[in-house]
Order: sequence, then structure tokens, then C-alpha cells
Amino acid sequence: MSLESVTDDTFEKEVLQAELPVIIDFYATWCDPCKALAPIYEDVSKLYTDKVKFMTCDIEDSKIAMNYKVMRIPTLIIFDKGEEIARRRGYLDKDTLVAFIDKTMEVKK
Repeated sequence: MSLESVTDDTFEKEVLQAELPVIIDFYATWCDPCKALAPIYEDVSKLYTDKVKFMTCDIEDSKIAMNYKVMRIPTLIIFDKGEEIARRRGYLDKDTLVAFIDKTMEVKK
């Protein structure tokens, strides 16, 4: 399974207009912590099928990171109804990532 990438052209439709909450992994191909997070992020995405949409965004190919002031990578941002509702920076292990998502979704309700 490969996660869908969001681009400048698809951001509005895929994120801002999405019916489900969306989490984006902002990364770069040269970033070692990003590489370490990628398989965990993809694995965790399987726990939230039909609840949260998981996407990725290569900061080298997009202005989205700049627009949302992503200063360090990896950065995860959760959007709901077009608004940023949570953000975490740096590498997260599986348990921490699940806790971050669960806490955010609980607050959202």
C-alpha cells in the first residue's frame, strides 16, 4: 500500500474539502527521521481506514509546507473541515503516533 501524496494542485480538494479528517506527513527524501517515520505512518494508517485520511507531502515539491509554516521535518498536521486542528514535529514511534491521533480525534468530537 502506498499513501496518496498531496500537491499544490490537489490540496484544496483532497484536504480542505475532505469529508474525513486528514493527516499529512510533511517530509523530504533526504531526511533520515522522515524515512524512519514513513513505514510507521503507513502501518498506523491501516488502523484508521474510513476514519482518517492519511496523506504525504514532499516539502521539496510543494508550497503547502511553507504556507503552513512547517519549519522542521517530519511534521504531521491534522486537518478537519479545512482547518488545522493538531500538529506534531519530529519522529514518533507507533504508540505515540496512535496516541496523538486518538487524542486529537477525541478532542474533535
